[in-house]
Amino acid sequence: MTRPEIIVVGASAGGLRALESVLGRLPQGFPVPIVAVQHRARESTDAYAQVLGNAMLLPVREIEDEDPLRGPGVYLAPPDYHVLVEPGRLALNVDDPVSFSRPSIDVLFESAADAYGARVLAVLLTGANADGARGLVRIKEAGGYAIVQDPHTAESPEMPAAGIAMAPIDRVLPLEEIAGELVRRIAS
Repeated sequence: MTRPEIIVVGASAGGLRALESVLGRLPQGFPVPIVAVQHRARESTDAYAQVLGNAMLLPVREIEDEDPLRGPGVYLAPPDYHVLVEPGRLALNVDDPVSFSRPSIDVLFESAADAYGARVLAVLLTGANADGARGLVRIKEAGGYAIVQDPHTAESPEMPAAGIAMAPIDRVLPLEEIAGELVRRIAS
């Protein structure tokens, strides 16, 4: 696998704890930018980014349209916006929900595959629907690397199970082992 230039992460039900667990284990200065979509209510505030930021050593911020994509740091999708990855930057849009979700994990993953191809590493975490599974297929078709949380360790196993059923996954890992795999992939 090519060394990743971007990591995309998707989560839904139970996602706050899962994101804190994975991203909170990454070392300060982890060089690759991370873009995360967490399904959350339209009325959600930026306090979510603050709560998540308190659990980790990396800076966390909500994405603003046309943000440049640089590491280290975690870019978090704002509520009610899809996140599109473009070469070197992030864009927001308000197209119709996908899989009943805006932001959609599939939209994030598919746009990352289109922009970065084999240089994408995707992580699909806990969730109660199939959002992200189609995006994992696109990432694998583009030569990227896919990690899925072991459904047995997920608060809501439907999303990781759907990803495993649809896409050729590189690694299925318990939640507590995903950060270590990210560090190994970046070091190789």
